[in-house]
Amino acid sequence: MSVKAMIKKSILESDMYNQSISLSTLLTILVDMAIALVIGLLIYEIYKKFYEGVVYSRTFALTLVGMTVLTCMVTLAISTNIVISLGMVGALSIVRYRTAVKEPLDIMYLFWAITMGITIGASMYLLAAVGMLIMLILVAVMHKRQEKAGAYVLILHCSSEGEKKALEKLSGISHAVKSCILRGETEELTVTVDLPEKDMIVVEEIKELAGVEDVTLIRYNGEYHS
Repeated sequence: MSVKAMIKKSILESDMYNQSISLSTLLTILVDMAIALVIGLLIYEIYKKFYEGVVYSRTFALTLVGMTVLTCMVTLAISTNIVISLGMVGALSIVRYRTAVKEPLDIMYLFWAITMGITIGASMYLLAAVGMLIMLILVAVMHKRQEKAGAYVLILHCSSEGEKKALEKLSGISHAVKSCILRGETEELTVTVDLPEKDMIVVEEIKELAGVEDVTLIRYNGEYHS
């Protein structure tokens, strides 16, 4: 069957002007929308629990729920016939979103919510369940690995002699000097340190060194290269 004949048949057989709806179709809509809502709420809770950014946005988290439900609704609408699908594509093509996504990982959650809505709207429940499980495991494992990494930024104000002694203290720990700013006889040294909790005492030892004026330790949750 040619594309022209397929479109013609879809238009002729379309129920777009018929307001009646069968019981099976109604049940499918209710079930899919309910599942989409539950999945959206699960993604909301996962995002809330594993969020690693600077400022948590509750409005963005709620957007994930709405995105899942609305995408499911669109999928249910365009799955009826080709006429509605073409009209929906044309309508959505004029929409432009200009809100900046501050956290790169938020893009993954948005796409996660959209794909879950599409999958559930297509009634592919097994695929949705498997995808949900895989994503949950991925997020949990990456979160646990990040917690164990113990990435910190160590900022020291010290003399050149204090710098040497401080770096000697860090010799047995994975670290990298990122910058050294000279201000007269005082230096501001910035070092990234992979510091497990059992080695936190080294910070106190560095603070007591001769030539070290003060020490600032900052937990670093972003990406870095040593």
